[in-house]
Amino acid sequence: MNILDKLRDPNYKFSLDFINLQKISEFCRTKLTAATAETIAWIGLILIHASTVPTLLAVMSGLTEKMPPIDLVLFVWAGLSLFFVRAAILKDMVMVITIGFGFVVHAAMLALITFK
Repeated sequence: MNILDKLRDPNYKFSLDFINLQKISEFCRTKLTAATAETIAWIGLILIHASTVPTLLAVMSGLTEKMPPIDLVLFVWAGLSLFFVRAAILKDMVMVITIGFGFVVHAAMLALITFK
C-alpha cells in the first residue's frame, strides 16, 4: 500500500506525533525573532544608504543637473549617524564598519560632484 492509497483510505488516521510543536514555538520565539529583527535592521540600513545613490549617480554621469534636496541628504546622514551611535554603544563592529563605509562612499560621491 503506497502513501496515496493510505490517504484515500477513510479509516487511515494521519498523525503528526513526530513533530514537537513546543520546540517549533520556542524556536520561533527566540531564534527566528532575533534573526528577523537583525535582517530588518540590515535591510533598513541598506535602504538608507541607497536612498541618494541613484540621484548622485545621475548627476555624476551628466544625466541631470538636479541634486537631491538638502533636507533628504541631511535626514539620511542623521539617520546613519544614529545607526552608527547605536552600533557603537552595542559594540557591533560589523555595523560600525558597514555604516562607516557608507559614510565614506557618500562623502566620496558628494566630493566628486562638488569638485567635478
